[in-house]
Formats: sequence, structure tokens, C-alpha cells
Amino acid sequence: MTPVYMAAGDIPTPHIEYGRLAPTLIVLGAACLGVLVEALAPRTQRYGLQVLVSVVGLVGAFAWTIALALGDQPHHVAAMGAIGVDGPTLFIQGTILVLALMSMLLIAERTHEDSPFTAQASTVPGSPEERESLVAGLVQTEVFPLVLFAVGGMLIFPAANDLLTMFVALEVLSLPLYLLCGLARRRRLLSQEAAVKYFLLGAFSSAFFLYGTALLYGFAGSVRLSDIAAAISKQGGTEPLLLAGVALLAVGLLFKMGAAPFQAWKPDVYQGAPTAITALMASCTLVAAVGGVLRVFYVGLETLRWDWRPMMWAVAILTMLVGAIVAITQTDVKRMLAYSSIAHGGFLLTGVIATNKAGLSSTLFYLAAYGFTTVGAFAVITMVRDAGGEAGHLSRWAGLGKRQPLVAGTFAFFLLAFAGIPLTSGFTGKFAVFQAAMAGGAMPLVIVGVVSSAIAAFFYVRVIVLMFFSEPLADGPSVAFSPTTATAVAVGAFVTLVLGVIPGPALHLAQSAANQLFVR
Repeated sequence: MTPVYMAAGDIPTPHIEYGRLAPTLIVLGAACLGVLVEALAPRTQRYGLQVLVSVVGLVGAFAWTIALALGDQPHHVAAMGAIGVDGPTLFIQGTILVLALMSMLLIAERTHEDSPFTAQASTVPGSPEERESLVAGLVQTEVFPLVLFAVGGMLIFPAANDLLTMFVALEVLSLPLYLLCGLARRRRLLSQEAAVKYFLLGAFSSAFFLYGTALLYGFAGSVRLSDIAAAISKQGGTEPLLLAGVALLAVGLLFKMGAAPFQAWKPDVYQGAPTAITALMASCTLVAAVGGVLRVFYVGLETLRWDWRPMMWAVAILTMLVGAIVAITQTDVKRMLAYSSIAHGGFLLTGVIATNKAGLSSTLFYLAAYGFTTVGAFAVITMVRDAGGEAGHLSRWAGLGKRQPLVAGTFAFFLLAFAGIPLTSGFTGKFAVFQAAMAGGAMPLVIVGVVSSAIAAFFYVRVIVLMFFSEPLADGPSVAFSPTTATAVAVGAFVTLVLGVIPGPALHLAQSAANQLFVR
């Protein structure tokens, strides 16, 4: 594949430069405004103002992203060449913004209880101070600017044209998530444990990424992806510095995806974090991470593909099998979906390995399809509640289909989409990435993917059987309806159905984005 280059001497004017960066600047500006709201607004008004600022910021950024995509010149470089604005990047950024807006509906939820987040993060779980803050009705509204800062980093990460910019974006998106994972209102110790695990393992992965960047700089004399690609073409791909740098860089990127063998953090963090934050991470963070993988391996390391593809083959196979097999043993619904997410990361890598336009377009489509289904599934989880909060253990879901058929049916639909059943977006996405992989000569990988899908279908169907063919528990959970959560569920179900029944427009949009390739 031949990336598109800017013409020599084409130096953008400052106002055009800002326009190309506008979606990210809008989100980060809204985050800064949210910090001012926390500092200056009265406590009773903060929640409403934070929701308004967050929603307006995300909607405005998405509108500007559409304007950039419809512009006459979709290929740009900005920030002195550090940021690339092109078809795949705009598709990924638009997907992140829409999924973040859906996740924001869950984060802003206040119907089920005062807040899904702890009233005061600094208090020790179970302490008198924590009880006093709960009685006082304190609401943790700092989560809104933290989410916006994380989304801003997610927008930069797949657009970064050099590895240092990508590393900064990685930290900007990760640090707020470390904090957000530890802010659950219930099961505080589990939430804090998840935050500590995520932080420690995330710090290790960042170190791998940075060390890999240093080695690639030693090889190419530059951290810019285009310069690294040129150095590989000139010097060949057998230099120890190059191979070691690629390996370490891949560790950092694959960790953020949750690909095996770097997936250990994912089940614990997904289970312990507030479910609204889990939905954000399972959708937006995965989209941003795969976008970063695509840019690094399709732009900087595209000429080295015969060296990194065998490594990716091994990682993809291991990821699909680990995610599908270990999920069978899970008894917590969030941990089950975490291992499901791991398996889907392997399917996404199948599209990456294709290294052609079909692989790029199918991966983009899969990201959008999986993201909507994921947010919808976690939104349903927030609705199924018992006296202790969300009903996390699968045994609590027994007979839910007889007591709440609409909610159980919707969740079953999402599970069938994860399994890749026809007439759902999951089937279309898997078919697209498998077809691209076959065209790229990866037939054995496709066979493993099909087998993994069959294994995964077992535990999805097991949950459906539990909901519809088991007797309801006498003290079974209830379903708490709310407008915001119901909206997220409805949007997720609608998109999952549309992308499964009439996927043509979305596939065409992904193909158009892939045809523009990545700028360097």
C-alpha cells in the first residue's frame, strides 16, 4: 500500500492548522472548562454544568470531524507534522466521539442511586468519613473532565505521526482512566484494587513503549514514522536495534488492546471499575488502541511486514483462543465480557495482519460495530440490580427473561452479535476481517478465528439459556429503567441490527476512509 504524502513545501497556515486539530482541541477545551466548573461553580450546580459541557464538547467535536471528512482535501498533516489527519484517522476519531457520547449517558446516570461513583475518592472504604460524605449527598463530578481528558488522548493516539506524540497521547488517555477505575461507589476495595493493577501494569507497558521508541530512534535517527519507514527501506530490516525496538513498541500497543499474553489486567479492571467506565474503556480505548496499531504498522513498519507478521500471527491466535476458552469458566458477567473483549481483539488483529486496503476497511468497520454493541451490553448490566447494586454474578440472571423479557431479549441480542450470528453487526464484521485475511494469505488464521468463534458461542448461549430457560430466583434482581441508560441501550441495539441487516453504507464509508490511506 502506498501512503499519501504532502507536497513538498506545503506549509499550512496557522488557522488551517487549528482547524485540522479542532476536534481534539474542542474536547480538551471542554475538559479544561470542566476543571474551572469544579473550581468556581457552586456544588449544587456542578453536575448539571458538567453534563452540559461534556455533551456539547463531544457533539461539537463530532460535528467538526464530519466537516473535515467532507472537506475537499481530507489528507493533512498538522502540528509541524506530528499529527496526521486522513480518512482512517477521521473514521476512528468519529467512532470514538460517538461511543464516548453513549458512554457519557451511563456516566451521567443518577436514577439508580445518587451516583455510580464514590462521593469522596480520598476517603478510606468503610470509614466514618466515607459514611459522612454519603449522608451529606456529595457527588463526584470530577469524573466528567477526567473522561474528556481521556477522550482527548484517544483522539490524538491514532492520529500521531511520530512516536513521542503517540507516547504523550498514551499517557493523556491512560492517567485519567487509572483514576476513574478506582471511583466506584460500591465494592470500593475491588475498585481500588482494579485501579492499582491497571496503573502498575500500564506503567510497565508505557516503559516498554518508550524503550522501544528509544531503540527505533537509535536505528533511524528520528521518531517520525515516515523517517523510520525510509530508514527501513534504505538499511534493510535485519538490524538488532530495529527488531528489538519493534518488539518493545508492540508490547506497549498490544497491552492497551488487551491482546494475549498482555491481557492479565483486563478482567480485573473491567470487573472492579464502575460499569460506565468499563463501557468507555471496552469501546473507546480499544478503538484508539487499534487505531494506533494500524498507524504504526501500516505507516512506520509497512515495509517490514514480512518480519512482524509472524509475531502478529502468534499474538492473534493466542488472543482468540485465550479469550474464548477462559471466558467459559467465568461466573461474573463483567469478567465474561472482558474475556470476550480479549477474543475480539484477536479478531481485530486478523484484519490488521491482512496489510491491504480490505484489511484496513474491515478493521475500521469491525471497530465501529463492536463498539456500539459493547456500550449497549454494559448499559444493560447497569440496569439489572439487586439490593447490593448491580447483579454481577451470572447466577443472579437466572430467569430474567421470564421477569423482564425485553431487557433479557436485548441483552441476548447483544450476546448473539458478539458471537457473530447472522443479521447482527458481529457477523458482518467477522466476515469482513476473515475475508480480508484470506485475501492476504492468512487462511490458517481464519480457521483459528472460526474455531474461536464457535467456542465463544458456547458461553454466550449459556447465558441466554440461563435467562430464558431457568426459573426466576425468589429474591432475583430487578430492572431499573432510566431515560439515559435506555437511550444508550436503544442506540446500541439499533446500530447492531442495522449494521447486520443493511451493512452496505457503513462498509462503503469504511472503504472510502481506507482508500485515503494514512498520511506520513
